[in-house]
Amino acid sequence: MALESSETHPQPLGRVVMAVKDWVGRCNEIWVDAQVIEIKRRSGPTQFLTFRDRIADMSAKVTISALVLDAAGPLPEGSRVTARVRPRVWERNSSLSFECLELVVAGEGRLLVRLEQLKRKLQAEGLFEVHRKRRIPFIPSRIGLITGKGSDAEHDVVTTVAGRWPALFTVAHCLMQGPNSAESVITALQRLDRDQAVDVIIVARGGGSLEDLLSFSDEGVVRAVANCTTPVMSAIGHEQDVPLLDFVADVRASTPTDAGKRVVPDYEAEMDLMAQARSRLDGAITQRLDTAQRQLEELRSRPVLKDPTSAFTAHMDRLEMLRHRLGAGIDTVLRHEESALRTALAGVRAMSPKATLERGYAVLFDGSATISSTGATTIGSTIRAHVADGQLEMDVTGIHPQENHA
Repeated sequence: MALESSETHPQPLGRVVMAVKDWVGRCNEIWVDAQVIEIKRRSGPTQFLTFRDRIADMSAKVTISALVLDAAGPLPEGSRVTARVRPRVWERNSSLSFECLELVVAGEGRLLVRLEQLKRKLQAEGLFEVHRKRRIPFIPSRIGLITGKGSDAEHDVVTTVAGRWPALFTVAHCLMQGPNSAESVITALQRLDRDQAVDVIIVARGGGSLEDLLSFSDEGVVRAVANCTTPVMSAIGHEQDVPLLDFVADVRASTPTDAGKRVVPDYEAEMDLMAQARSRLDGAITQRLDTAQRQLEELRSRPVLKDPTSAFTAHMDRLEMLRHRLGAGIDTVLRHEESALRTALAGVRAMSPKATLERGYAVLFDGSATISSTGATTIGSTIRAHVADGQLEMDVTGIHPQENHA
């Protein structure tokens, strides 16, 4: 709708802006071909992009919902896209932008989306888990090499290994790009994996475009590597090239030359390490022997080890002194006991019946009974008298009792 205006009757700015917004809002949705040059992600539901024409020097601001943006897959800056958009006018600052209703990555970006989807699928199955990775042998007896015939990658791997360690190769030449490349690589993998003499398998190829390296992101190749019982090393392209094979391989080498360095040790470096280890071991043994020798000398320098009997000398003197004191003590005790015994013996002898008899006394018996009073016998009885040196038999002719004088 046309708005009438003049210098004397101008229209309010807001009314003009709303009229423009209404006019723009009647425009139909349209698919555009553009390049994404800026992505501004926010925490809210609305995200912001900047589109640029792929030929002309023109750009436009674009709003897009997080759901639509995420559904498009990985979208690095610089990607070519096809988008369904409609124009919008923001009345606050009268700015014109486009609202993206649908977004499809085109060209190489579309291929990256498919690869990302396959990567997420295989990752969800656990094919990229660390616990599945196998350790390559320190010194493989035979190396299996999958590469193109006469390729720089084959030359780089073989030359690098030959300069580091003598090793044997079983080379499987196959197609390294093209529609039949994946099947060729899978066949070579399975054949080398069945070879019991092969300790590690290297898949090597030089750099190339995303399409050139597409065979090494093939789902069949990835699953074939995951099913291998022999450790697999990936050496595809250059440092920036990361096909899906790199995620499932047990070891990823950035280049074929790097694979040659990783698969075998450096002979010279290992010999240097052995020499250093031997030197440290010799030094440690020498130091240990020197320490033990010093400890032995210290022990041998002690007086008790110089003259083991010297420690007994003082004890022998003390033992002799104690022996002398013991002998003297025993003699004193014996003399004392002998004197006491003689005194006791003299007392016993003095009180014995024999001593009494020897002083002229006698013991009288009438039969078997002793006579201790005049009433114990009668006149005419025969009695025995025991004296110091024998017995006397006597007849009683008279009895004279002793009178008591009170």
